[in-house]
Order: sequence, then structure tokens, then C-alpha cells
Amino acid sequence: MVDEGSKLVWSGHKDGKVRSWKMEQQFTDGNAFKEGFSWQAHRTPVLSMTMSFYGDIWTGTEGGIIRIWPWESLEKSLGLTQEERRMAALLVERSVIDLRAQVTVNGVCNISSSDVKYLLSDNVRAKVWAAGSQIFSLWNARTRELLKVFNIEGQIENRVDVPQEQPVEDEANAKLVSKGKKDKPQGFLQRSRNALIGAADAVRRVAKGAGALVEDTKKIEAMMIAADGVIWTGCSNGLLIHWDGNGNRVQDFTRHPAAVQSICSHGARVWVGYATGNIQILDLEGGLVAGWVAHNEPVIKLVVGHGYLFSLATHGGIRGWNIASPASTDSILRQELSERSDMYTRRENVTIMVGTWNVGQGRASQTALKSWLGSAVSDVDIVVVGLQEVEMGAGFLAMSAARETVGLEGSSVGQWWQDHIGKALDERSVFERVGSRQLAALLIAIWVRKTLRPHVGDLDVAAVACGLGRAIGNKGGVGLRLRVYDRLICFVNCHFAAHLEAVNKRNADFDHIFRTMTFTRSTHFFGNAAGMLRCLYLSCSLLLCIYLFWLLYSFGLPWLLIFAAGVSSANQVLKNSNQGTPTSPEEARPDLGEADMTVFNGDFNYRLFGITYDEARDLVSQRSFDWLREKDQLRAEMKAGRVFQGFREALIRFPPTYKFEKGKPGLGGYDSGEKKRIPAWCDRVLYRDNKAGTAKECSLDCPVIASISQYEACMDVIESDHKPVRCKLNLDIAHVDKTIRRQEFAKILATNEAIRSSIEALRFVPETSVSTNNIELQNQDTFNLKISNRSADESVFYKIVCVGLCAIKDDVTEPDYRPRGSFGFPRWLEVTPAAGLIRPDQVADVSVHHEEFHKLEDLVEGVPQTWWAEDTKDKELILVVAVQGSCSTDVKTHRVIVRHRFSGNAIRIDQRSNPAANKQEGSSHQKSF
Repeated sequence: MVDEGSKLVWSGHKDGKVRSWKMEQQFTDGNAFKEGFSWQAHRTPVLSMTMSFYGDIWTGTEGGIIRIWPWESLEKSLGLTQEERRMAALLVERSVIDLRAQVTVNGVCNISSSDVKYLLSDNVRAKVWAAGSQIFSLWNARTRELLKVFNIEGQIENRVDVPQEQPVEDEANAKLVSKGKKDKPQGFLQRSRNALIGAADAVRRVAKGAGALVEDTKKIEAMMIAADGVIWTGCSNGLLIHWDGNGNRVQDFTRHPAAVQSICSHGARVWVGYATGNIQILDLEGGLVAGWVAHNEPVIKLVVGHGYLFSLATHGGIRGWNIASPASTDSILRQELSERSDMYTRRENVTIMVGTWNVGQGRASQTALKSWLGSAVSDVDIVVVGLQEVEMGAGFLAMSAARETVGLEGSSVGQWWQDHIGKALDERSVFERVGSRQLAALLIAIWVRKTLRPHVGDLDVAAVACGLGRAIGNKGGVGLRLRVYDRLICFVNCHFAAHLEAVNKRNADFDHIFRTMTFTRSTHFFGNAAGMLRCLYLSCSLLLCIYLFWLLYSFGLPWLLIFAAGVSSANQVLKNSNQGTPTSPEEARPDLGEADMTVFNGDFNYRLFGITYDEARDLVSQRSFDWLREKDQLRAEMKAGRVFQGFREALIRFPPTYKFEKGKPGLGGYDSGEKKRIPAWCDRVLYRDNKAGTAKECSLDCPVIASISQYEACMDVIESDHKPVRCKLNLDIAHVDKTIRRQEFAKILATNEAIRSSIEALRFVPETSVSTNNIELQNQDTFNLKISNRSADESVFYKIVCVGLCAIKDDVTEPDYRPRGSFGFPRWLEVTPAAGLIRPDQVADVSVHHEEFHKLEDLVEGVPQTWWAEDTKDKELILVVAVQGSCSTDVKTHRVIVRHRFSGNAIRIDQRSNPAANKQEGSSHQKSF
């Protein structure tokens, strides 16, 4: 939160502290950004902050708690030295005003207990909006009175939060029942069965509640006040809602089906950022002006500054857009930059080795890992390893499904594999482990050479189950996505359906994974209400595991997997609820489809068809792979366009990698048992890059081109019934040298006359005037300040701030003007409306009113005693009326001096001790200029 008045940036943190940072710090000699004054605002994370019309800081946190930190105590604390920092923190902490406590009487609270996700200061009307997921509360910024509580539909909320005593009563009733009735002792199996049924019922009830959350997708995701004073809110279903200053719903509309993530405005334009990475420009009435794809990640923040719109995405990318875009100068700028692309284009070569192995629940020797991976990485920059069947069994699969429901993944066996592979790769000195993802039996991990590590980042993970009910992780896919030289590359490790005849099922597995795999970053799940919901899942899942062996004994494998599938399916409901409303089929594009390069590896389970076991063995022994490839199911399905559309594979020149008898070396180790499974190339590596044709060269238009330098199986490894496979891809990557491009961008702006003329035109501000530059007030006086728009064609937007305040002293010739936080107003002055829109040839009337407000405890013999004692002196302040056009980059200002002459007899005493009571009206005198 930027406080221009104090030249500070205020930030709220997970530890509950509010910290300040000086805006004018010097960063010479590598000095770090230094923290200034801070204090403990909450015991829980600070979820929202705003600075009110009067310079007070409002903070919100979990449980509906809203606290105010008055400017007067902040100002005193900021004036203390570094040595007195602890005293400064105590001064602020003791001045806190807890709004929830003020509106709670006899345990009954008039506001919602949901987390305060958003706080918005309405500086037009001196109000503050607080919002949770679906409930608003509206407050008077001056008196801190609760004005209204209403829901997202605009309906007044009369509900109250009352402490729940029912669980205690239920417990007492349970005790009475247990004492009044004696049952025969139950056996272990019967008690186990009852406990399991209870756990299943708890999971079903929680899943039902989660489903209700998913159905209600109209959750508040963004808030903003436009330049004309209209409040905008954006919802998770893409709905945009207009509110007036009194909390009345004016209109709602949808311009894009994805979740709204951010909103900002400047003049007559409003920018909306979506979860799909799109940005739209709307006018003040909500009409669509333009739109474009800004990022491939959700746009979580939008701000306007220095004539540009800046967008921030979840991966940390920041991009800038001219506030006049789209405009004719955009095409000029793109053309000029394109002509200079050779100056800022850089090409890099990166070698990636992808390894896949179905380990069959076994563990490899270090010799086997060296043979498969360690011996081939001398020229490799990135190593990606995909394992299948790391750990199997009904118990493990059920436990994994339960853990997935609460966002937990991984196992000790999976960690063992990562550690030993890292040892084979000389992890400590040569490679660095960047990340991994495990889904039950599937594991993918990635290592990056340390010299390349600065150019690799933004790691995201994903998992899609394809087992029983699309919920169990014995089959499915796990993925990693990362940026290499600013290009997105995805790696997916898969295990498809088994058996010769299940070709269509394997095709469906690929299609399901490709369409539904969604990459996210790891998050903590105990930090919010949704996390507590998942925590309940975890408790039920742990109870399930306690009775796992009884399940196996009593009901058998199918019951266990069906129950685990139900738990995992419910988790999918929870995950999907966080994705917002899905886009239409025309607009939706899978995450894997957005990547510059995608690599699939794994046990795809495609077999050889139309051939007998003996014929296949003979052809393998003769190394007649050309004929065998004609019998490959995967090759046939790809030619028919039914699977892996657009993907390529290197020519297979190694024997089929399945199925072998463990411990038997050489080609004589193929399955010779009763089933005599036909050898097959189950273990494969396929890829898709930007290359559309055979002659395409690496460029910014085609940034990633791959070629295969090695594709082979390690036939000497005998620890599994599959042989490990490795594939080396040589990547040519074209990327932008951003420093050089920025320099060229600046040269174009400085030299191109059309662009310079356009930028100069944006500086235009229509002519305006104010009715006076001097106002004198006595107690309770009201003056009508007129702001006139003299333009016959252009509308203007104005905003009034107080840039300085001082007490008038007879012995001081030069007033010492001091601003309040964020150029806020003193509490004795009301300026309404303090911002707004003036149509061509129209006049805005602004009320400038003096208002005393003291409670009895603030007065001694009718005179204010604390910091309010300043109100007994004559005062002078400077109002600045800032005016700009509909899309102006410049601002013109008018200065208005306001003087207050104190009269002790005119003080109006507020007899209320509860500031939440209704405000009494006082007399006023109207004067017009």
C-alpha cells in the first residue's frame, strides 16, 4: 500500500505484522531494502489493508476481524528514532480500535466472521468497504460507524454470529444416553466396521459441503473504485458488479467467462485481469473496448503509473502496456521493434536428457543408476527422470488418494529414489535438484546443471489420476513445467492402461491427461477456511488408514479402492473449485498446449499386434526392428491421428523393453513363463516443439526447436521387468535480451515522430477552474466549492487531497505544513464528494464542511484534552484539486487554502460512548461562492 503523503510503502505480512518501507531509499553499493517502523497488528496473517480518507490504516484478517490504527499515533511513532522503535510499536498497538469488538454486544456480532479478504477506501464519500468471499460491510471512515452489512446479491444481511454451544449439549446428551443404556461389548471387527462407516459418513458430509462451495462460484476476487466513484467488484465466475456509494447494487454483467483476478482504472478506462491471463479494457459503463492475452498465467495485479498499465502474473512476470493501447501507434512500435529483432535476439543450445523406467516396485543398485543416467550426463544441462510403479499395493494407493485430498504427496520410497538418482548425477557439485511431483506410483523429478540454474525458474507441478474412477494413481500422469531462457517447457511422466486389447483406453488416458493437466505451485492448506475443510479430509483419511488391514481382511481390495476413489474424487471437486468458472471450448486451451515444448515419457503400455510370441522373439534376436515397428500399436495410432497428435519420436533402434524376468541379463531374459507376454516397446519418449515444417529455423517466431541425439534402452539393467530408456534432446532456444530491447524501445519512442506526437497528445488536460482559492470556516460552517469544466468536448476527472496541515501561531511567519497519511484529511473537515466526473461544460459542487466530533471522555470542562487539543487552535490547510482528462498522463492542479477560526462556545459534544450508534445531525451555515 503506497502512502505518498508520508513517502512510505506499508505492507501486511503472514506473521501479523505491518511494516513500513521508505520510498526514497538509496541502493548504492548493493544495499538491501531496509525495513522502517513496524508493529504487531494481528496474531494471524494480515489479509487486507487500506488507508482511509483521514489517513488511518485499516487492516483485516481471519475471522472477520478489522482493526484501525489512527493516524495520530502513527504520526507520533514515525517521529521517534530508531532506538525508540520498540516504544513506537507499543504506542501504535495500544491505540488500536477493534471494530468487531465495537459491534459485538452480549456475544452477538453484527458482521460476518468470514475472512476479511479486501478493504477498500472510498475517498469520494469518506467510507471504507470490507469484503469477505460473499459478504460486505460498509463503514464511516470518520466516525468508524457500521453503516450497512449486505451480501453479493445486494441484499441486507441481518444475520449475526453467536457462539455455538450445541457441541457441548450434544456431548452431554451422548453421556446421558451412554449412562442410561448398557450395550453388550462389541468385538474388534464390529468396532472397526462402525468406525469405518463413521469415517466414510464424515467424508461424504464434507464432500457435500465442498460441493456446495463449488456450486456457489460467485465469490469476490477483486475490488476497485473507479474515477467516477462507482465501486467495481469482480467474481470467480467472471461476473462484474457495479455498486453505488451506499452499497446498492446498480448492475452486473460478464465480459469474459473466466475468474476475475484484478481490476484497476485510470480516467475513463477500466482494466480487468482474468485467471486465463487475459486483460480487457472496459468503459465506465462496462462496455467492452478491447482485450488481449497478456500472460499465460492468472493476472493477479494491475496498476497504472507514468502513462503505462503494468500487469503482474502468478509466475512473477511483469509487463507494461501504454494506457492508450490499443492505438495506431502500437502497430508502428511493433513494426519498428520487429525490424530490430536481430539486435536483441539471442540463441542458446540446451541439452536435455529424459529417462523413463517402470521399476516394478523394486529398488535399483547404484551401478544400475550409473549405467542408466550417470554415465550419459557429461554433456547434459537438464536431467528429467520419470518412474512408474515406484510403490504399489492397495494400502499404499488408498493412502495416497487420501493424502492427495489435502494436498500432501510423496513417500519415503519416492524420496529414496530421488536421493539415489541425485547421487548418481553428482547432485551436490554438478547438478541441483529443482523439483519433483509424486502421485502414488508415479514420480517425476528434475535436475539442472548449476551453471544453467540462473536461467531456469518458475517451476510448477501437476498430477492427473487415470486409475479406478479417474482417482487412483496407479495409472495417470505427473508433470513439471518450468521456464528455460524464458521459454515454457513441460515434462509429463505417464503410465497408461495395460493389456494388449486396451488400445482405446490408452488413447483415452492420454487425451484425459493432456486436456485436464493443470499446473500449480505448492501451497499451505492450513491458512484459510478451505484449508480447514481439507484438514477435516485428512483426519477422516487417517482414520481410514488405521482400519486399512481390516478392510483388506473383511471386504477385499475392490471396496478399499472404491472408497479411496470417492475420497480422491471429492478432492478433485475441491481443486476445481479453485480454478474458477471454466472457459468455453473455443477459448479454453490446455496448459500443455500453451508450452513452447512438451515432452511425454513413461510406460505407455502400447504393445505389438498381429504377431506371436515366438515370431517376436525371433525378430528381436535377428534385430529386425524395422519389421517389428510396423506392428507397434503406438505408431499405428499416431499415424491414424488418434493419439499424441503433433508429437514426434526418434527412430527406435533398441530391442523391446518389456517384459523381462528380473535378474536375467540379455535378450534371453524375456518372459518365458506361462503367459509368455509378447515383447513390446512399452517405455517411450515423445516430444512436440514449435517446429511446424522441416525447414523452420529457430527464431522468436519459432523459439524452441528440438532434435534427438540419443534414444536407447539400457539392456544391462536387470532390477525390473522393464528396461530403462533414455533420450537426449538438443534444443535451440531463441529468446529476447530484455536489456537491449528496452534500449531499442526507448530509441524508437525518442525518434519516431508519430509515436512522439501520440504521447504528447496524451498529456492534454481540459481547462478547468475553481470558484475560489481561499476558504474560511468557523465551527459547523459549510462552503460550496465549485469546479468548472470549461471544455465543450472532453470530460474531466477531479480528485481533492489535503497536502498539508498546520496550526496558526502568531509568532511563526512560515507555516509548517504537514501531510497526513496518503494525503488524508483532518477529522474536523468533511469534503464531499472528494472525487468525481465532470461532463463537458458542467460544474461540480463540492461541500467543504467543518465538523467537530468529540466524545465526553475526550473533554475536560468542554475542552478537548488529548491530541484533539490541536482543534482549539486556529488551523490552516492546503487542498489540492487534481484534474485530468479521460486518458491523460498529465495532471493539472488548483490550490485552495482553507482556514478554520476556532470558537470555543461552538463545540458540539457527542454524548455517545459507543461510536457505532447513529450520528446526530448538527446545525450548519451554507455559504456559496
